[in-house]
Amino acid sequence: MLWTIIGILLLIWMISFLFELAGGIIHILLIIALIVFIVKMLRS
Repeated sequence: MLWTIIGILLLIWMISFLFELAGGIIHILLIIALIVFIVKMLRS
């Protein structure tokens, strides 16, 4: 589930670079997803 969310965010982030749409918002979401992923890896 987490990998799917990270993959979708990465895809949207790359597409937003092409069209320059909501790049900042997607970037913030990507950073949040990365932090959540790192926390889950450290806890398990």
